Amino acid sequence: MSQLSSLIEKFSSLRVLVIGDLMVDAYTWGKVNRISPEAPVPVVNVVKRESRLGGAGNVVLNIASLGAKPYVCSVIGDDSTGETLQTILQEARLSTAGIIVEKGRPTTVKERVIAGSQQLIRVDSETEAPISSFSSSALLAQVKAWLPEVDVILFEDYDKGVLSAGLIQEIIALASAHQIPTVVDPKKKNFFAYTGATLFKPNLNELRDGLGLDASATSPNNIAKTVANFKASQSFKGLFVTMSERGVYMDFASDQIQIPAHIRQIADVSGAGDTVISIAACALAAGGTAKQIAELANLGGGLVCESLGVVPIDVELLKREARKI
Repeated sequence: MSQLSSLIEKFSSLRVLVIGDLMVDAYTWGKVNRISPEAPVPVVNVVKRESRLGGAGNVVLNIASLGAKPYVCSVIGDDSTGETLQTILQEARLSTAGIIVEKGRPTTVKERVIAGSQQLIRVDSETEAPISSFSSSALLAQVKAWLPEVDVILFEDYDKGVLSAGLIQEIIALASAHQIPTVVDPKKKNFFAYTGATLFKPNLNELRDGLGLDASATSPNNIAKTVANFKASQSFKGLFVTMSERGVYMDFASDQIQIPAHIRQIADVSGAGDTVISIAACALAAGGTAKQIAELANLGGGLVCESLGVVPIDVELLKREARKI
C-alpha cells in the first residue's frame, strides 16, 4: 500500500467540525418546445425537481464520503428552505444538532433551471446580513461543546453572514488552546480575519482579489514570494493555493511544494474546491506531510472534475488513483 493510501485509511477515525454557510442547491429540469407569447423567453415544461446540499453542505458530504465523521455548525432561517435543508441532512444520516434556526432569516437557496444540458437561469434567494448576536453566541456554545470530540475545524466561508471576524478569532483561539488544527476556505469579506489559522486555502483569484494584487503577483515567477509574505503576515502555519490548470502551490512550515495539475477529461469544475479543502483538512488531521496533503488534495480535485455536477469524492476511486502516485 502506498503512503497516500495509508493516509486515506486513517480518515475513518477522524471527526471534522465544519463551520460556515449552509445552503440549498435547487435544480429544475425540463424541456423547451416553444417561446413564450408573453416575452421572448423559453417556456420550460418541468420534468424533475431536486434539492441538494450546497455551500458548506457539499464539504460536509465530502467529509462523510472520505470516511470521516462530520459535525456541522451553521445558522439557517425558519423557512421552508431551511426545513428542506435539515431533511436532506437527516436523509444523508448527518446530524442537525449544530444547526441554529434564526427567526426571520432566509435560508440561502440557489435555484437553477436546466433544459437539456443548458442552464437557462439561476435565481438566488439569500441574505448577506450578519447573524444575530443570539445566534452567534449559540453557535459558539455548540463549538465549545464539541471541541473535546473533534480532530480538526474547517471554516467554510461564503460571505453569507454566519462567520464574523470576532467569531472566527474566538474559535481559532479556542482551537489553538486545545491544539486542534484549523483549516480555512475563505471569501473576500473575512479574508484577513483568520490570523493564526493552521492552513489557509484560497484559489488564485481569491488570493489576488483578497490582497488587491494584479496578475503578475501570482505569476509562476512570483507566487512563492507572494504566498510567503502573506503567510508570515497572518501567522499561518501553511498556505495552500489552488491554481486550476497550473496545479497547486503549498507553503507549509518550512516546505514549499508545487504540484502540476493531473491531465483529466474535464466535465465540470463545480465543487472541486470543496473536495480539495475536505481532503486537505483530513490529510492534515491524519498527520500527513505537506507534500502528502498537497498531492492528495490535488488528486481529488482533479477526479471530481471528471463528473458532471457537484458531487462528493469517491474514496475508493481516490485510493486507487493514490496507489499510482
